[in-house]
Amino acid sequence: MGSIEQTTEVLLCLSPGEAADLKEGINFLRNKKTGKDFILYKSKNRMRACKNVCKHQGGLFIKDIEDLDGRSVRCTKHNWRLDVSTMKNVNPPGSFCQDELVVEMDEDNGLLLLELNPPNPWDSEPRSPEHLAFGEVQITYLTHACMDLKLGDKRMVFDPWLTGPAFARGWWLLHEPPSDWLERLCQADLIYISHMHSDHLSYPTLKELAGRRPDIPIYVGNTERPVFWNLNQSGVQLTNINIVPFGIWQQVDKNLRFMILMDGVHPEMDTCIIVEYKGHKILNTVDCTRPNGGRLPEKVALMMSDFAGGASGFPMTFSGGKFTEEWKAQFIKAERKKLLNYKARLVKDLQPRIYCPFAGYFVESHPSDKYIKETNIKNDPNELNNLIKKNSDVVTWTPRPGATLDLSRMLKDPTDSKGIIEPPEGTKIYKDSWDFEPYLNILNAAVGDEIFLHSSWIKEYFTWAGFKDYNLVVRMIETDEDFSPFPGGYDYLVDFLDLSFPKERPSREHPYEELSVSPRCMATAVHLLLLQSG
Repeated sequence: MGSIEQTTEVLLCLSPGEAADLKEGINFLRNKKTGKDFILYKSKNRMRACKNVCKHQGGLFIKDIEDLDGRSVRCTKHNWRLDVSTMKNVNPPGSFCQDELVVEMDEDNGLLLLELNPPNPWDSEPRSPEHLAFGEVQITYLTHACMDLKLGDKRMVFDPWLTGPAFARGWWLLHEPPSDWLERLCQADLIYISHMHSDHLSYPTLKELAGRRPDIPIYVGNTERPVFWNLNQSGVQLTNINIVPFGIWQQVDKNLRFMILMDGVHPEMDTCIIVEYKGHKILNTVDCTRPNGGRLPEKVALMMSDFAGGASGFPMTFSGGKFTEEWKAQFIKAERKKLLNYKARLVKDLQPRIYCPFAGYFVESHPSDKYIKETNIKNDPNELNNLIKKNSDVVTWTPRPGATLDLSRMLKDPTDSKGIIEPPEGTKIYKDSWDFEPYLNILNAAVGDEIFLHSSWIKEYFTWAGFKDYNLVVRMIETDEDFSPFPGGYDYLVDFLDLSFPKERPSREHPYEELSVSPRCMATAVHLLLLQSG
């Protein structure tokens, strides 16, 4: 059976008002244009949905008057009962599972029901797990989201960020990469880059690689926003970039294949990957908010995902209105806990044999970012692993740079002392210095670009962004690197109700925020503000 590219179809759209009116428990919905019916189950912030069609013989589900818990519906044809909180039939038990739809919130807080086709593309051309010899599959952690995978006689590397900063000079590597990292990259048979963010698409790293091996095969998903959109301007000479469709197995050799999947929340940009060797699957969800719309393979050999939180830095540079230090601390704590619980629940649901938290080992190490570093607290990977162990038997691995996991040994006996080989004693684990100067020179040169000399760029940017008809007033304050007002810098108000730039705050009642930002990231900060407001 041949594979077909995975597609997404929108089956139902709810306006922000309709989404807000959804009740706790079971909601029966209809698309008035198509006449199709759906069921949505809401429990606090979790939602599950399916078509209102019984899988037995196509009957319509209605409210089950015998259900005291408010979780099941009854088919009008043969009285089959479906528990919509689990999407499993409870009468008769153990029969069908209802095919789930993807539930997504859009940028305006409206709600979409999406259908992925095929929903589980990894099930095409299935393979049974074969015997693995010790040492046949080894996973070595390098830094952040970068893993070096030995898969038989092939080598594959994920998201190489091994030198330089990410996000201008906002993030730096927490861990010291192994000294042979460049040799490891050059020896790889293929590299997967998940998305365009610079802690995954690291041009400083790729520049080093291109100097030695410009033709190395690099694979990315066919996202709407191309991963390498800035390649020509970067000056990095890479000649073998391969864009592959979603949901189709890419055969590397007779034993090895991989499949790239889209994110449900950010399908235009984020991707994740399944690597399969001799029928054993490795799932890397990277930074995806809802990978593949929440449909993922269960009981994989190894799963890895992000865990840290704090990626946006919001709301560190906000002040005024509700943005007190106490509010920021509570907000960050709540967001961290939310992410931690989501990851633990995902691992519990998927039941991988082994789980590894990664893609969160960064630090705001530049002296100017001291306040952000101290305030924007991240999740501890060991805290997540302990939470996972409380709720499941999944084996967890908190990696250190240069540590190697032997998959065959760990699958056979997780207590095997040779299952995980730690770096030699005395190996430097954490970085204690960073080479700021070369990168700051480039950034400082960019700040002097002509566009920043003309105040008209401000109005042009906000007009281009198109965010308005929203009762919010923001003061943008250009600062130096220590967040002190920049002499002669920009200091202006934006009224998003009519997208005007008043000299004083309007007399009407309105939410008000102040945003202090250095010149190097003025446009980025404005864009973040629009995302948070929208």
